[in-house]
Amino acid sequence: MLEKIREGSQGPVAKVILGAVILSFALAGIGSYLGQTTEQPVAEVNGIKISQTEFSRAFQNERSRLEQQFGEYFTQIAADPTYMAQIRQGVIDRLVQQELQSQLAAELGLRVSDESVRKTILELPYFKIGDKFNNDRYLQVIRQMNFQPDAFREYLRDDMTRSQLVSAVAGTDFALPNELKSAIALQQQTRSIDYLVIDKQAMQADVEVTEQEVADYYELNAGQFLSPELISVNYIELNADDIDVASVSEDDVKAYYEQSKAQYVEPEKRRVSHILIDNSEDDDAAKAKAESLLAQLNAGADFAELAETSSDDIVSAEMGGDLEWIERDVMEPAFEDAAFALQNKGDYSDVVASEFGYHIIKLTDLQTQQVKPFDEVKADLRAELEQAEKVDAFYEKQTEMGALAFEISDRLDDAAEVAGVEVQSTSLLALSALPEPLNNPAVVTALSSIELLEDKVNSEVIELGNEHVIVVRVNEHQPAATKALSEVSEQIKTRLMNEKASDLAKEKARTLFAQVKEGKSLNEVAAEQSLNVRQESQLTRESFAVSPAIVTQVFKMAHPSDVAVYDVVNLNNGDAAIVALKAVNDAPVSDNIEPQMKQNITMAQAQKNYTVFIESLKQQAELNVPKAAQPAE
Repeated sequence: MLEKIREGSQGPVAKVILGAVILSFALAGIGSYLGQTTEQPVAEVNGIKISQTEFSRAFQNERSRLEQQFGEYFTQIAADPTYMAQIRQGVIDRLVQQELQSQLAAELGLRVSDESVRKTILELPYFKIGDKFNNDRYLQVIRQMNFQPDAFREYLRDDMTRSQLVSAVAGTDFALPNELKSAIALQQQTRSIDYLVIDKQAMQADVEVTEQEVADYYELNAGQFLSPELISVNYIELNADDIDVASVSEDDVKAYYEQSKAQYVEPEKRRVSHILIDNSEDDDAAKAKAESLLAQLNAGADFAELAETSSDDIVSAEMGGDLEWIERDVMEPAFEDAAFALQNKGDYSDVVASEFGYHIIKLTDLQTQQVKPFDEVKADLRAELEQAEKVDAFYEKQTEMGALAFEISDRLDDAAEVAGVEVQSTSLLALSALPEPLNNPAVVTALSSIELLEDKVNSEVIELGNEHVIVVRVNEHQPAATKALSEVSEQIKTRLMNEKASDLAKEKARTLFAQVKEGKSLNEVAAEQSLNVRQESQLTRESFAVSPAIVTQVFKMAHPSDVAVYDVVNLNNGDAAIVALKAVNDAPVSDNIEPQMKQNITMAQAQKNYTVFIESLKQQAELNVPKAAQPAE
C-alpha cells in the first residue's frame, strides 16, 4: 500500500487534489492548528481532542474568507443563524477530517523529506517581502506563533504528510478499460419511447371556479398579493474626480519635486549572507559557538562552507548563508546596523546579537542610493498635485454641503448649490431596483429608516468610496400593502383554474393508464381520446426535445422484454403523460476513448471514492462530535 501511495502521489489527478489541499492550507491559515488548551473540546477523535482555540482560529479564518468573497453583503448573510450554524459545523467537520488523516498517515509511517519541507517554506507567501523569501520575516512569524524553527518544520511536515495522504488516496484511483467503456455506454445509451400528453389546458372547459373559492384563496394567501414598497428619491452626489481645478504650473511641479525628492530615491541595497546560531536554549553556548566560527573565518575558513555546516537557518544555509538583497527598515535593527556598517564586498561583521540569536554577517554585493530625475517623474507629480487640489476642494465642498443639508433639512437645493452639483431624482421604484449610486447598502439602509420615510428629512452625508459621498431624501413613499381582492381576483381565478385543470389531467392520465394496463394499446387509447402519440426513437439523457420529467423517468424505468413498459409522469407545467418504453439502445464504444473523457470519468470516480474513504475513517473511529458549536470569543 505504501508503494502505491508513493507512486500515486505523482500522478496528474494527485497533483490537482494536492494543489487544492495546499490552497485550503493557505486559506485556513497556518495558525489554525496551534495550541493545546484546557477548554472544553469541540470534538474528540480517537482520544485526541480538538480544542476550542483551534476551532476558533479555523472559524475566524473561514469567516474572513467569506467576507472577502461576499464583501459588504456578508453582514446580511451572517445575520442568518442557520447559515452561520452550517459554517461552524463545516469547520468542525474539516478539523475532524484532518485529524483522521493525520492519524492514518502516522499509522502508515508516511513522512515528507527535509528537502520538500524546505521548498515549501521558501514558497509560502507568509515569509516573503515582495516576491522574495525573507529569513527575518520567516523567523519573526514563527516566533509570533510560539514556534522554534525545528518545531515549525515538524508542524509543516505533518501538514504536508496529511496532504500527501489525501493526494495519494485520490491519485491512485483509476478506471479499468471495461469500467470506462461501461460508464461511457451508460452516458451514451438511448431509449425508444412512445408517449402521449394530457394537456391541462384541454381540461379547462370542465373546470368551474366560484367567487367563494376565489375569496377563500385570497384570505388564505393574502401574503402572496402584496404590492411592493415603492420609493422616489432626491439626491446630490459629490465625487472628487468630477471636480474641476486650475491646471498646475511647471514651477509648482518642480517645487513639489524638490519637497518630495525623498520619495523618488532608490535606496541603497545590500546583498548579504549570514551564519545564525540559535540562542533559545543556551545563550552562553550559542555565543561561544558564534565566536568560535568567527575565529575560523579570521583564520581563513570559507564563509559559505561554514554557513552550510553550522548555521541554524537551514533555508539560507543551503545557499551558503545568502539572504539576497536587503534595504533599510526591513531587517531586525541590530542585524541591519551591522550589515550597513560593512564597507567593502567580502567584509564580514563581528558576532551580532539579535532577538533571533547570534549572527555573523558578510557583505557580498551593494548598490548605492540613486535619485530619479525630474523628467522621469514630473507627470506623476503633476497628477498628484491636481488630485490633491481636487481632494482639498472636495472636503471643503463636503463640509459646506453636509452643514446646509442638516440645517435646511426639508430640501437639497441649497446644499447642491454650495457643492456645485445638481439635485437628481428617481421615479417610484422598489428598494431592490434602485440604480447606482443609490443601490449601495448604506444608502438603502438610510432610505429605509423611519426618520427619512416619515419625517422626510435629508440624510447624513453617506460615504460611497474614497472622496465620493451622497446625501439623499425621500421624495415619495408608498409602503407595501395587500392588494384589494378586486385587483387580483382574475389572477386567483386563473391560478385555481390551472390547478383544477392539472388535477383533472393527472386523474385522466391515471384512468387511461389503467386501460393500457388492462390490454389496450397506447394508440387505441389515444385514438379514443383524440390525442396524438409522439415518438422518440433515440432519446438521450441530455435531450431537450422532451419534457425533463419524462426524460428523468424514462431512464429510471426497467428494461422492456417482449412488451413495452409503461408509466405515468406528472410534468412540471401541470400536464400529465403516459410513457411507453419500447427499447433500450446501447451505444457502441470505441477502444480509443478521448483522454479528456477518461480524465472526467476517473476524476468523478476518485471524488466518489475519496468521500467513501473519509466516511470509512469516521465509521472506524471513536468520534465525539457535537452537532453545533459556538466560536470561542
